Amino acid sequence: MSASSSFLKVDGIRKAYAAPGGTTTALNGVSLEIDRCSFVSIIGPSGCGKSTLLQIMAGLVTPTSGEVLVDGRVVKGPPPNALYVFQQYTRSLFPWKSVQANVAFGLENRERLSRREIERQTSDIIKLVRLEGFENHYPWQLSGGMQQRVAIARALVCKPAILLMDEPFSAVDALTRVGLQELVRSLWRELGLTIIFVTHDVDEGVYLSTRVVALTRSPGTVAIDLPIDLPSPRDQIKTRALPKYLDYRAQLLAQLFADEGLAATSEIA
Repeated sequence: MSASSSFLKVDGIRKAYAAPGGTTTALNGVSLEIDRCSFVSIIGPSGCGKSTLLQIMAGLVTPTSGEVLVDGRVVKGPPPNALYVFQQYTRSLFPWKSVQANVAFGLENRERLSRREIERQTSDIIKLVRLEGFENHYPWQLSGGMQQRVAIARALVCKPAILLMDEPFSAVDALTRVGLQELVRSLWRELGLTIIFVTHDVDEGVYLSTRVVALTRSPGTVAIDLPIDLPSPRDQIKTRALPKYLDYRAQLLAQLFADEGLAATSEIA
């Protein structure tokens, strides 16, 4: 993958909300530069503004000050080359539409294509996320992991350059989560995506990413910006046993524990 600097730039983002008795500041001067085709995970304590930052990058929330630029253009609404995958996939799918129709919805509403071309592109992406054979099923007939694959497929069928993912695996069991992690990494490599991935799970962030950004407790600022240099392809068992992996994990956990006023003992770090 080729990479060019500052494909996505977050410049001095501050977000404050009116609250009873005063103002609540969620983010306080967050700045990042994200390369094209990188996989960046954002972690931090609960309530530190991770999801708010992702929504600002997606053009869904307006910052109080600062700006986000994609390819040098200021984001003032959802960028046409970026798509957002929500944490609650059950709310993002249409229960009355089949898998095929849910995935096709993105194309029908973004591009002028013939019905034949929509069907072809939809079928291709359904195969890519390994849901062939389930095209005519409805969301309520699928497992949670399969529903999340449908949500990912609907985003990918529109060929985004940037995929913004807000804790997308938090509602599934551990084994399903592993399968989805492998799916997203393979799609990232195959399609040349830039992925911004919010997670509360340090291990997930280190395993998936080329870089992990840890925010401080609210109001969120950047505490650690850590490049992840692990061999590819990655392996759920072998990679997680590497000394480098354990060192990255320890650095990030130490920051999170310190932010919460906890001691990072050898037993938990």
